Amino acid sequence: MNKNIHTFVVLAYKESTYLEDCINSVLNQSIKTNVVIATSTPNEFINQMAEKYNLKVIINKGQKGIAYDFNFAVNCVDSELVTVAHQDDIYEKDYAKEIIDAYKKNKNASIIFTDYFELRGSDKVLNNKNLKIKRILLLPLRIKTLGKYKFFRRWVLRFGNSICCPAVTFVKKNSIKDVFICDFKCNVDWYTWEKLSKAPHDFIFIPKPLMEHRISESSTTTDIINHGIRTKEDLIMFEKFWPTWFAKGINNFYKNSEKSNNLK
Repeated sequence: MNKNIHTFVVLAYKESTYLEDCINSVLNQSIKTNVVIATSTPNEFINQMAEKYNLKVIINKGQKGIAYDFNFAVNCVDSELVTVAHQDDIYEKDYAKEIIDAYKKNKNASIIFTDYFELRGSDKVLNNKNLKIKRILLLPLRIKTLGKYKFFRRWVLRFGNSICCPAVTFVKKNSIKDVFICDFKCNVDWYTWEKLSKAPHDFIFIPKPLMEHRISESSTTTDIINHGIRTKEDLIMFEKFWPTWFAKGINNFYKNSEKSNNLK
């Protein structure tokens, strides 16, 4: 039954050291759901992982890029719920169970997402400045009924991207066509949540840390921060919620949080 409802789409890129850990985490859930691999960079390493775990590989032969890869991953399967599992991340064993239980209670949601840990090297970090700020921003959605209201869906995004992308599951029937498509390099997910916040569907937040998001010096986000791209995209996003003069003030303050993505 659950396999008809939910799919983990493991989004694989080139040859990740952590891909196998991600695969194991989604295969070893407390309830079994579908698992497939999606990639725009097919190679022998990914094929070997797929053969080892008897998983289907779905190849994106269309336009390449972060937004297009994410969009492809959401749309390449037919289940009601889709979690795009980033290849470097790990999911706690009850992630799928909690997501499906929440969906069964409210099928009007566009996204269902959980709290999360950070993985920094070999350390599992539950609390730091970045995580505390995001949890403060998400406080309104701890009251389940508030996710029904556009004001609160947008409020949790006004001061930054409070929603961790790999912790999100999409309710496909309530999503927006080509929901990820944009020209951003870093804030593809924030852009997506902002679009969805204006649609007539709920945000459901499960305030349990049910996945582990890896922070590494080699990550795409870290590289983007180092090249100043994130600051430019942050300003564009803040301007969707605030007048330009106020958005610039928030953006200047927000740059300090970029230090949290470094391992030093």
